[in-house]
Amino acid sequence: MEKLTEKDKELIRGSWESLGKNKVPHGVIMFSRLFELDPALLNLFRYKSNCGTPQDCLSSPEFLDHVTKVMLVIDAAVSHLDDLHTLEEFLLNLGRKHQAVGVHTQSFAVVGESLLYMLQCSLAQGYTAALRQAWLNMYTIVEAAMSRGYTKNGEHKTD
Repeated sequence: MEKLTEKDKELIRGSWESLGKNKVPHGVIMFSRLFELDPALLNLFRYKSNCGTPQDCLSSPEFLDHVTKVMLVIDAAVSHLDDLHTLEEFLLNLGRKHQAVGVHTQSFAVVGESLLYMLQCSLAQGYTAALRQAWLNMYTIVEAAMSRGYTKNGEHKTD
């Protein structure tokens, strides 16, 4: 598993300090962007209430629970920046779970783009090139571990 620089860790922790306190609103920004970039992902969310449109999903209590879980994964990664390897098994399992529900690995990259978009919107002037790169470095590590779990679970779906 790759390692982050001390500067990366400092930038990530500093930016997450305020964002992590309001996970759901920031997660909604992230998922709104995700559905803009890849509307087909809506089809993966099947709850009691219909997720036919992004607004349907983003107002569904079940979906907001999923948003919270995703934000908690980000929170866990930020909390373990000094020892991301301790999350390896968790991230492998997360990759397996995503494979089982029909998510394709290229969707992981779209989630990364959506995360960066949320950071840019939420941090405004605080969103710098160095901060973007630090978060990209961390997300690349997380995505690689999830992809390994995905591949171990079965056929590598790329389409």
